Amino acid sequence: MTFTLTSNDITDGGVLPDAQVQAKGNASPHLKWSGAPEGTKSYAVTCYDPDAPTGSGFWHWTVANIPADVTELKTGASPNDMPRGAVEGRTDYGHPGFGGAAPPPGHGPHRYIFTVFAVDKERLDVVADNSGAVFGFNLHFHTLAKSTITATYENTGG
Repeated sequence: MTFTLTSNDITDGGVLPDAQVQAKGNASPHLKWSGAPEGTKSYAVTCYDPDAPTGSGFWHWTVANIPADVTELKTGASPNDMPRGAVEGRTDYGHPGFGGAAPPPGHGPHRYIFTVFAVDKERLDVVADNSGAVFGFNLHFHTLAKSTITATYENTGG
C-alpha cells in the first residue's frame, strides 16, 4: 500500500484556492491521508514555500504529534480542532497555526508544499514555540514515509 495525501480543497499541481491565501481566506486546507507504513505511531503535517525571498524559504504550517488513529484534518482547522496531543509550531509569521500564502506582489509563482509525515514515535520533542526548522530536524530522524501535494500561488498585485 502506498502512503497518499489527498484534499477536498487543493490539487497537486493546481493553483492554491483563495481560501488558503492570507488576505483572502487564510484557512488551512482539508487534508486526508491513507496507507501509512507499519510502525507509524503518529503523524506530522507541514506547509512550506521554498520560493520565498528569504534564502531559507517560509514555513506556513507545522503540526506534529497527531495521533496514529487520526487520518484527516478539516478545512480551516483551528487550534481547538487539532487532535488531542497535537502541537502546532511557530510559523514564519511568528505564531502557531496555519498562515496562508502571501508572496510579494510581482515575485512570480510560489510553490506551497503540503506534506504529511508518518512518524515512528508517538511524540516528537517539539513545542508550540519551535520553528519549522526545529520541526524539520526532528522529522528528519523519525519519518517512515511522507506524501505531498504541491500547489502554486502568484500575487499579481491585483
